[in-house]
Amino acid sequence: MTKVLILLFTRELNLLCRQPAEIANPLVFYCLVIALVPLAVGPQSQLLLQMAPGMLWVAALLAVLLSLDGLFRSDFDDGSLEQWLLSPHPLPLLAAVKVLAHWLCTGLALVVLAPVLAVMLGIPAASLPVLMLSLLLGTPVLCLLGAVGAALTMALRRGGLLLALLILPLYIPVLILGSGAVQAAVLGLPASGYLLWLGSLAALAVTLAPFAIAAALTISVRG
Repeated sequence: MTKVLILLFTRELNLLCRQPAEIANPLVFYCLVIALVPLAVGPQSQLLLQMAPGMLWVAALLAVLLSLDGLFRSDFDDGSLEQWLLSPHPLPLLAAVKVLAHWLCTGLALVVLAPVLAVMLGIPAASLPVLMLSLLLGTPVLCLLGAVGAALTMALRRGGLLLALLILPLYIPVLILGSGAVQAAVLGLPASGYLLWLGSLAALAVTLAPFAIAAALTISVRG
């Protein structure tokens, strides 16, 4: 079983590396949103500092959502998902490995990129570890929840809007906690409470979301 999971993980990474645009699009979108908002609201440093936590998290949320639309579509089109359903290996584990590979190429990249953009917005260097930790805990939740919606809408050619309608309400707690943690750090207040809640959501998502993804894949393939 371990060998199968490693082979699947390697395959997913190779497929993502062959399509660099799929990795670059969310990152470019993230950078563009953060770069354009100051041009719209003005260069006032105090105003940008107040808006920065929410801006960084909203842009990260939308960037993750942008990357999820075709998560399972190519596997659905070439028949790979049917082989997953017929294989003796647990479908939740196979789905979790695929989401993990996707997160490493998108969510983790957003975590690494966020401090550079945060400095552009005037966030103090002392708050950057909280920003990175909040994204490190929050982006897996965004990817796992988004993967459930992607599995449900993969058979639809224009399912991006439906995916957003299904998933955005579930993203709201993560958005509130993530931006709240960064805002607390900027103000010099303790952010541990927000981070603990984010960690709890991450543990819950890692535990339960693979089963929801597997159920959604089964419904979409057999439906």
